[in-house]
Amino acid sequence: MDIFKSYLNNIHKVNESTLDEYISLWNEFNVHKKQTLTVPGQTEKHLYFVISGIQKSYYLHKGKEHIIAFAYAPSFSGIPESFFAQKPSRYYLETITSCKLLRISYEHHQLFMKDNRGIETLFRKITEFFLDGVIQRQHEIMALNMEDRFDVFVKRSPHLLQLIPQKDIASYLRIDATNFSKLINRIRI
Repeated sequence: MDIFKSYLNNIHKVNESTLDEYISLWNEFNVHKKQTLTVPGQTEKHLYFVISGIQKSYYLHKGKEHIIAFAYAPSFSGIPESFFAQKPSRYYLETITSCKLLRISYEHHQLFMKDNRGIETLFRKITEFFLDGVIQRQHEIMALNMEDRFDVFVKRSPHLLQLIPQKDIASYLRIDATNFSKLINRIRI
């Protein structure tokens, strides 16, 4: 819980007793690898915080996986627009490895935010960071060529090259597997 508390405090300082009470609403949740947490049409009931392990969110189109994002420690995970808007998800959330997560239900989260302005401000800032990340990702997909997308990924998250299957990274970067193989072979891991 200390990692989680520190993570939240780095985003926005909240009164310590309020933050401790809020964190007490989160429960530990362990999941095996290759487990589906959310499927299309299902409304996300929990917001997750990753203590260890890796998840991927993806959608299927004509039987092919298209990776949207990876979540790993320390960060939030889930299908955020489904959780916050309480509408059905359009894609999957699945574990790549065994995961140790913290999670909170939508009801507990909303009730606590309603009565605690500091937590509401914290999650507004988290939403702003998330939106910034989504816009940055859109820029990378639309404006950068295959090699530049790969280079940005390697600079930002080199450790993931050892932890995530290459086919998933290639899908995330929108690179054909053959081209990805050529790019990966030029760097030293």
